Amino acid sequence: MSADVEQALLLAAGRGVRLGNLTRDTPKPLLDVGGQPIIFRILEGLAEAGVRDVTVVTGHLAEGLEAALGDGSRWGVSLRCVRQEQLDGTARAAELARPFLSGAPFFVGWGDIVVEGVNYAGVIEGSRETGAAIAVNEVEDPWAGAAVYVDGAMRVLRMVEKPAKGTSTTHWNNAGLAVLPAAIWDEVDRLEPSERGEYELPQAIAALVASGHPVVAVPIEGPWFDIGTPESLEAARRYFGS
Repeated sequence: MSADVEQALLLAAGRGVRLGNLTRDTPKPLLDVGGQPIIFRILEGLAEAGVRDVTVVTGHLAEGLEAALGDGSRWGVSLRCVRQEQLDGTARAAELARPFLSGAPFFVGWGDIVVEGVNYAGVIEGSRETGAAIAVNEVEDPWAGAAVYVDGAMRVLRMVEKPAKGTSTTHWNNAGLAVLPAAIWDEVDRLEPSERGEYELPQAIAALVASGHPVVAVPIEGPWFDIGTPESLEAARRYFGS
């Protein structure tokens, strides 16, 4: 396994409003999928990929999530949590972890994305040459996420966040796993609020691409689940329970 990327940032502050009562008393990353919490599954995959230091940004029901994670020793990693008191976007969440990152390329992921464990090593390996990679999954129309346009060598040409339905000419969607270089912070510092009034990390990644920094797209192996609704949670549970 590649050990070039040893630090990771996990964004796990959100409420998961569309999950209703499922996240009333349980932080979304602790919802069970295939016999273990989502974030445990993520940490297992990261540890197997060579990550040794993890910062988790917590928010909704932070105390319960932090207690469950502990110091990371159960996965063989050093783990700390930082709290996002004001939920003003994923870029602002990432900024909270910045003091703990060394300046080398680091992995970043969302605490509600569920994939096969092999994908963590895959995106890290994909970043080896350029220090920057994003995972992508193939969809009919990437209107719900971010459309990712690539060249024949799977270098990212541009990203379009939340494109209007039917307007994309690519089937690649931003899958929410990435390795980012220190140059991402310049783009984070320049961000303007989105239409939701939040500072969004995917916008900073799109700006990194637009600046000319080479970013590799790595296709997800196996299914991809964004646990945002009861239906997506049930689909992940069916897959990983089989």
